[in-house]
Amino acid sequence: MKKTILTTAIISALLIGCNETKHKEESTETVETTEGVNKHEMEEMAAETHSMNNAWVNEIKLDNGSKWQANMETTEGVNKMLSLIKASDPKTVEDYHTLASKLNEDKNVVIKKCTMKGPSHDNLHVFLHPLIEKVEALGKVSTAEEGSEITASIKENLEGYYNYFQ
Repeated sequence: MKKTILTTAIISALLIGCNETKHKEESTETVETTEGVNKHEMEEMAAETHSMNNAWVNEIKLDNGSKWQANMETTEGVNKMLSLIKASDPKTVEDYHTLASKLNEDKNVVIKKCTMKGPSHDNLHVFLHPLIEKVEALGKVSTAEEGSEITASIKENLEGYYNYFQ
């Protein structure tokens, strides 16, 4: 419930801020909000919320209605990360941090071995960018509940790969 209220407040503040920015020149100073959170922090929280809710599916495109051809290493890496999540049963914050570390290793292999070029590569980045943010966030969780939510979002992200790549 707290996250819903915080997310709503952040989005509202950003929308209000965007309207005001159209009429005023943006200042380089950090402006404190009534809650004591500066504008930059609010934008980061909104971006994190955006990536956690798998909004990337609204940005990614298909290849003229077909799935993009991905290189074998990318698909293997996604399969490995998804298998890791399905096989894991984290209970503690430390368990989630360990899972994040393993996912990060596999994600780094995917990035390192990517040979894709052009539009398929561009769309892979649409898929990968939020995944990278989620894995990073999982490594910083402070509660098991937060870890569970982020892990579910990572799993959904990874499963979505198969809708756009083959």
